[in-house]
Amino acid sequence: MPAFDNARRFFAACDGAQGWAACEALVEPGATFACQAAALQDITTVADYCEWMKGIGSVTAPDASYVLHGASFDEESRVALFFATIHLTHTGPGGPVPPTGRDTSSDYVYALTMSANDKVERLEKVWNDGWAMAELGWA
Repeated sequence: MPAFDNARRFFAACDGAQGWAACEALVEPGATFACQAAALQDITTVADYCEWMKGIGSVTAPDASYVLHGASFDEESRVALFFATIHLTHTGPGGPVPPTGRDTSSDYVYALTMSANDKVERLEKVWNDGWAMAELGWA
């Protein structure tokens, strides 16, 4: 399944903090991003989200890692789902406050809608940012 293979490659690159340069070939131009989380309310494109993740994982919390608990693909809807937990400690610059040294383990789900070209055309993230922000000392 090329669409699911590309979705997996995108997930690994995006959540591996590799940024837009590593993800762009797997994404349709103008691909949209949505998340009902205050921390991400101003991000509306997959490109911007990839760069946000790069900043979190390479600057703000260079120890960031994730554990992928499950992944699936529905061929009819062309939606790939990824359920994971991110683990990180705020030790670097960035975020709303100076480094707190506090950590979080925060669950999230991605729903990636894949185009007929087997590329990401929409990313919806389900995430309780309030929980993560409180654990990090940001709220």
